[in-house]
Amino acid sequence: MSRIRIREASWPADREALEAVRCEVFIKEQNVPRTLEFDGLDATALHWLALAEDHEPVGTLRLLPSGQIGRMAVLPAYRGRKIGSRLLHHAIAAAEAHGWHEVWLNAQHTRRSFYAPHGFIVISDVFEDAGIPHQRMLRRLHRSMAMAS
Repeated sequence: MSRIRIREASWPADREALEAVRCEVFIKEQNVPRTLEFDGLDATALHWLALAEDHEPVGTLRLLPSGQIGRMAVLPAYRGRKIGSRLLHHAIAAAEAHGWHEVWLNAQHTRRSFYAPHGFIVISDVFEDAGIPHQRMLRRLHRSMAMAS
């Protein structure tokens, strides 16, 4: 199994790589319209990129200033390697470092069980987004005593 590296990404500098993964997963695989996938919020978000040993982009995730985690995507050939969990860990750690009290996401209904072990709880009824059933999930964050001072 190849070694995957996760790094913080910059929308201006890494846009092509971030878009490539999201296009493959959301637009091609899940038939999300491009206008919904690229909603104009990426320039304000923090981004992470998962890279294979050959520097091929294989996963991504963004964190908006509102505390919303989203656009997590891992290419099919790389799923099952805990890349999504690692991306999520980076976003949660960044939110905690910023002193935020909670993060939230709109989980695809079939993916809720992925987020639950990471401390997310369902806080909404099922709703449709881009033709896919979702539920909002929330995770309260724990700040260290040093940060709380």
